[in-house]
Amino acid sequence: MDYFVFTQAGDVFATIFFGVLGLLIGSFLNVVIHRMPIMMQRETDNCVDDELDRPHRHTDRYNLILPRSACPHCGHKITELENIPVLSYLIIGGRCTGCRAPISKRYPIVETITGLVSAALVWHFGSGIAGMAAVVFAWFLIVITMIDADTMVIPDDLSLPLLWLGLLVNLKGTFTSLPQAVMGAAAGYLALWTVYWLFKLIRGKEGMGYGDFKLLAALGAWMGWQMLPLIILLSSAVGAVVGVSLILFKKMGYDKHIPFGPYLTAAGLIALIWGKSLNQLYLGLVF
Repeated sequence: MDYFVFTQAGDVFATIFFGVLGLLIGSFLNVVIHRMPIMMQRETDNCVDDELDRPHRHTDRYNLILPRSACPHCGHKITELENIPVLSYLIIGGRCTGCRAPISKRYPIVETITGLVSAALVWHFGSGIAGMAAVVFAWFLIVITMIDADTMVIPDDLSLPLLWLGLLVNLKGTFTSLPQAVMGAAAGYLALWTVYWLFKLIRGKEGMGYGDFKLLAALGAWMGWQMLPLIILLSSAVGAVVGVSLILFKKMGYDKHIPFGPYLTAAGLIALIWGKSLNQLYLGLVF
């Protein structure tokens, strides 16, 4: 009995610890979400300037560390006390302390979601290899979701490391066997690659981007090929519901593109947690 109580207390401590860690990491994820598209655009600009022999290269240092975070309106540098996840936003009333310009609610929302998801995954998987791997997996998905929603681009700097990390995590069969992970990566890419070309041949235009192929390949590397039908089904269903809802509420037109990445990431996270149960239910209904 005493051992059971100790084990439960340890699980609670680990959950709280990773929840707080998730809040801190969420603050950094906000930086990645904001800066990575800018970094990519600066690289593109520099390549174009080199090709056209134009002296407009970006020469100042701009990465995930430098320059320090600052208010885009007045340039006020964010201090350490103003950078405490969620708490600082509430204390300063969601406004810059320099010019009182409003700060986007996205920052505390991302931090809160990261903290809650991290805690939930550790509660579900425990604080061992599977739990820690699942937390890192979720961090990648949060960044990919937000960047794709903003820019309709899934950076290779995120999807490819996520793919390789999935293969490494499954060397010891953490979520699936290594052969199934390799097959999942290949099948995930080929599945959407095939859909892409069929859509292009039939409609004469692109239906999705190459980043979606690589993201599904990464999800396959984490969970194996058996989860791919479920992930595609879930992401398509959610995407259809959201798309139809937006059209009905006149938030968008019929020809407006909807990024598919956020639906893939949501489906991937659901599959990681409940995939085996949902697969059994799905197969039971079909067969």
